[in-house]
This record gives sequence, structure tokens and C-alpha cells, in this order.
Amino acid sequence: MKYRSFTIRFAKYLWRQWRNEITRGGQFLVYAFMVSAFGAVSVQMPIYQVFCGLLTLWLVTGFVGFVLRPKVSISGNFPEKTTAGESITGEFTLTNISRWPSYDVAVGLFELPRSLRQIDGDLTVPVLASGAREKHRVTLQPLKRGLYELPKLRAYSMFPFRIVRFGNCEHRCRPLLVLPAFHAAEGIDVPVGSRYQPGGIALTSNVGESPEYIGNREYVPGDSVRRLDFRSWARLGKPVVREFQEEYYCRIAMILDTFVPSDRKADPEGFADLEAAVSVTAAVADVLSDGEYIIDLFAAGPELHVFRAGRHTAHFENLLELLACVDACRDNPFDVVTPAVNDELGNISTAICVFLDWDESREQLARTALEAGCSLKIIVVRDTETTLPIDDWQATEISQYSTAQVRRGSLGVL
Repeated sequence: MKYRSFTIRFAKYLWRQWRNEITRGGQFLVYAFMVSAFGAVSVQMPIYQVFCGLLTLWLVTGFVGFVLRPKVSISGNFPEKTTAGESITGEFTLTNISRWPSYDVAVGLFELPRSLRQIDGDLTVPVLASGAREKHRVTLQPLKRGLYELPKLRAYSMFPFRIVRFGNCEHRCRPLLVLPAFHAAEGIDVPVGSRYQPGGIALTSNVGESPEYIGNREYVPGDSVRRLDFRSWARLGKPVVREFQEEYYCRIAMILDTFVPSDRKADPEGFADLEAAVSVTAAVADVLSDGEYIIDLFAAGPELHVFRAGRHTAHFENLLELLACVDACRDNPFDVVTPAVNDELGNISTAICVFLDWDESREQLARTALEAGCSLKIIVVRDTETTLPIDDWQATEISQYSTAQVRRGSLGVL
């Protein structure tokens, strides 16, 4: 058992060395060295000379590279946020802290997640003199939204023959938040209305409707001192407070479906339909953020995320940050989502559902919203036919978009 564990660790070490320490040109030379080694069975064969030449090349490379490996300090960082599909560049300063110059110095990130790519690898500073500083840029391209813990940035040298990377000077970078990409919609056709909200002005900022004064009453411990009516207090000889009518306003629930069956495998860009659904949700929230709405986002991932935005309770940027971190749910989450949404439906004016399919569990959630008196809008993001025909649902209209339509931004008015 110990021998097997050691073998696995050693194999992983060799794989990391092959992938991270040897350049592409060096890998071709390794293949040539192995072929020449198998063919060099006699000193009289010409391939033996090739074997000796390649062996000498590797020995010289190892000795010179080890002796002249760079000793540099790294400062700088990447921006905190970017958008999926857009490249992001971090600027770093390399300082040679050795007494000797360093040659062919580069910086790079190794062991990156599948959805992150470095697109300017092995760009070098030809000579970095002792004590000298040089700015170096590193560009990443995120293929998918998410919060990425970046590996340590490493400075290395490919001197003398650019076939092996020497040096292990590292710099820790902060996490990178990649927001979902979306195209702004022209508008959204959704029925809205106002419903009474327990808590009223305490739930939102004082924007839009103003509370209406309806009379006075005796002071009750716990009442805000701001509502004290001092003139009435002086006239009656006991504390009196002003009474206001609670607010009515429009509260919209956005329900994002993240259920992806467990038999599907993700690409580096993620699940195409889920990423498109997140983009549609962001586009809807972008349109609604211009109005005086309270937006409750219910995102069913491995955990149920509930987030409130609008009317200055939070900004649209905060909602994008939450959407960036929503993961696919591999088990049907509607047994959890439906009760959680049902608890809030009494105060919600409109429910906007962004689904990945249309089946019995999603239909039950839609019926629950209608029975609670909410206006309902349903958007399905799917390239193929839905499990249940959407034409059979007569309670409200269902709009279906393909992932290609979402990518092109040809949604028009949702």
C-alpha cells in the first residue's frame, strides 16, 4: 500500500515537472533524446552521436540554468473583477535582488483552472541587471464566470537554451472575481403592481412613495422617538406619536433554475444553457434596476441563495457578484426552492422564472406563484424541446430562447 502511494505521488511529481518545468521545445527534445537512447545500441551507429549530443545539451542546460537561476522579488496584482470572455491584465514589477544579472526572465501562473488561460506565456525580459527593476504584464482570459483562487505567480528563467524553466520566486495573488457576461435587453414586458409590505419603510430606503400621516396615538415603548408629536404631548400631558400608513410597493422575485443533470459534463466554458440562463437573469435585473423595484433573487445551487436588491438596499453590481458565484445543482432543487419561495409569495407582486427546462416540478412552482396572487413571467433557456410541451401551459405565456440567441444578444424585449 505504501509502495503504491509512493508510486502515485512520484508519477504526479513527474507530470508536474513535465508540464510546468519543461517548455514545448524542451518536450520535443525529450522525445528525440528517448528515441536516440533506444537506437544507440552501438557506438558505431550514427544515432549514437545524436544521443551523446542531446545528453551533453541537457547536462549543460541543467548546470548553467541552476547556477544562474533568477532571484527576484515580485510586486503587483490583477484587478479584482473582470467579465467572462474578456481578457484581464495584471502589471507586476520584477526586482533582481541577486548580485548577478538574470537572463530570459519571465513570469507565469501554473496549475490554472480549466476555465482560466494565460495568453502571453513565456514572454521574457532579456536581461535583468543586479538591482534593476522591470515591469512585466501578465494577461489572463477567463472563459467562465466564477470566483477563482489564483495559484502563486512564479518568476523563472529559460536561459540558456529556452528548454527548461529555472527558478522558484513566487508571489501570491488575490482571488479573481469573474462576473457573468450579458447583453442589455431593450426592455421587459412584465405585469407589475404594488402590494402591502410588512415593515414598509424599514425594509427599503426612503425612495419613491412617502408614508402618509393618518393620525396620532399614545406612545408605546419601542416606538421611534422621531415620531413623537411634542405639541400634542404638551397639550395632553402624555407622550403621543404620529402614525403613518405603511408603504405599498412592487416587489419582484427572480427565480433562477440551476439544475443540471448529473450525467452531463461541463466544458471549460461551463454548461452552455446554465451560463445563458445566468446571462438572461443579469439582463432582466439590469432592466429592473432602473426602476423603483425590490428584487428578490432566488438561485438554487448546491445551496439556496436568496438576495435582495433594489431601492438602494443593494446595488446591481452586488447582484452580479452573487450570480458570478452560483454553481450548477446536480440534484433537483425544487423541493427546496418551492417552500422557500412560497414563504415570500404573499408579499411579492411579480415572479420572473428563468428555467432550463419545463417539467412537472417547474410547473408546480409556477402554479404556486399564481395561486399566491402573483403576476408571472416564465423564460426558458434551452436548445432542444422541453420535457413537457410549453404550448400546453395556458396559465401564462412562456418564452423560449436558445443559447445562441443569448450569446448574440438578440433577445429584444423580454
